[in-house]
Amino acid sequence: MTQMNVQSLAVAAAVGMLSGTHTAIWGMYKDAIHEGFTATRFARSVVVGAMVAVVIQLELALPLPGAGGLIVLFGLAYAAERGIVEVWKTFIRDEDQSKYTIPMQFSVHGVPVRSRGVRLAVGAGYVGIVGLCLTAVTYVELGPHGTPSMVKSMLVGLTVGAIIAFGGAWKDAPAEGFDTLKFFRSPCLTVVFALLLAQLTTSYLQLAIAAIGYERAVAETYKTFFFPSKPRGKFAGKPVLFPDMLTRRQYFVPAYAAIWAVVIVTALVALRGVAPPSVLQLDVPVPQPHAGTRP
Repeated sequence: MTQMNVQSLAVAAAVGMLSGTHTAIWGMYKDAIHEGFTATRFARSVVVGAMVAVVIQLELALPLPGAGGLIVLFGLAYAAERGIVEVWKTFIRDEDQSKYTIPMQFSVHGVPVRSRGVRLAVGAGYVGIVGLCLTAVTYVELGPHGTPSMVKSMLVGLTVGAIIAFGGAWKDAPAEGFDTLKFFRSPCLTVVFALLLAQLTTSYLQLAIAAIGYERAVAETYKTFFFPSKPRGKFAGKPVLFPDMLTRRQYFVPAYAAIWAVVIVTALVALRGVAPPSVLQLDVPVPQPHAGTRP
């Protein structure tokens, strides 16, 4: 392994740790007042984020530490960590669901499915469907200049946003009712991020997955820190069992804001450095001169 490879993997691990820490903080901020703080639960996302980021870098060899590669990897690692942890909690983990208002395990009409075998089978099907959707994205052709086109980027973003929206509605709607604005929030965010990420990668697959990561980061930031007094849906109506965490959780906010600041500044640097040929293109054929004519 060359020195450059070692350096890029170290950078990838750091990016994954930052994305995992970002997730761990908003999760702790909302949940710790109800279920307490444990270092193991907090470190879970940090460790998983670092591991998936290294695996992603080994597979994709993103141009690290370039600003564009950093931004794409942050979104990819965020989405991968969220996907792994949520699939584990929903379909694999066995846990007493009575402490939740909205069950975290796979449920039908708000009633948790007790059979682990059924949950595993449904989970395998769910992962398979998501995998097929992402595989289909890899067959989307690039625009005439070898870069993602605006229309196709929007459609890819809309597709992955719809997956998030339907999954959230399946879990939350039986307890909270269907919320139209909440349902369309995810597709709108993934479309926006898909358009931005299309300027930093020529892969629709990377674009799609990273858009999921940034959608989760923005949506959870909005729900957690813009409405700090509103309990998370899964604990709605539940008592605050650890009131000391109302104060202790504030110590993590500066770190959370610092991660956002680093991401935003890096994204601005990456987008400003985009060369004109990589600007989003519409799917408009480029006219070619006829034979025998002068160019």
